[in-house]
Amino acid sequence: MLIEINSRNPQKRLIRMVVEILRGGGTIAYPTDTYYGIGCDILNKKAIQKVYKLKQRNKNKPFSFICSGLKNISHYAKVSNYAYKTMKRLLPGPYTFILEGSKLVPKIMLTKRKTAGIRVPNNSICLSLVEELGNPIITTSATMPNGTIFYDPSLIHDFFQSRIDIVIDGGTVPGNPSSVISLINDMPEVIRKGMGDVNIFE
Repeated sequence: MLIEINSRNPQKRLIRMVVEILRGGGTIAYPTDTYYGIGCDILNKKAIQKVYKLKQRNKNKPFSFICSGLKNISHYAKVSNYAYKTMKRLLPGPYTFILEGSKLVPKIMLTKRKTAGIRVPNNSICLSLVEELGNPIITTSATMPNGTIFYDPSLIHDFFQSRIDIVIDGGTVPGNPSSVISLINDMPEVIRKGMGDVNIFE
């Protein structure tokens, strides 16, 4: 199913409809401030397995997940004062922060070092979904198995068809990756330069 949601002022009725699908173990495609993402409820293991299958991804490579804000992040990761101040300056925005995961994060979502990639995108649709759901949604870019990125939600819908329960058309997105920054042990390390200024870490 392909539905259009207003990116500036997401319709509550449609957000609730998508959240019901997430609660039922469904998979969705949605806009972020970088790419279109594919995701599901972080607490639904069967749904996470579905996303791994869709992406043909190795189970040893955890996905990042989207939180609704700093308060939400502190439930799912260990946030030091330094990490809090840093993220407060930059979020919401096109950054993925690597932090030590909390016990609330399913093991499948953690690396061997018990870390997790966390995002708070500057996009009203995905933040509204997370707020309505009450817990994070996993995020991975909407790509073909060969890595080709989809920029058009209707093409995502045509390619995946019934393998994704709902595709949200939230308009155009920049189509560039987020910057990935590790804040483990309060020692910032730029893992990937993408969108978003990383000069403060260099």
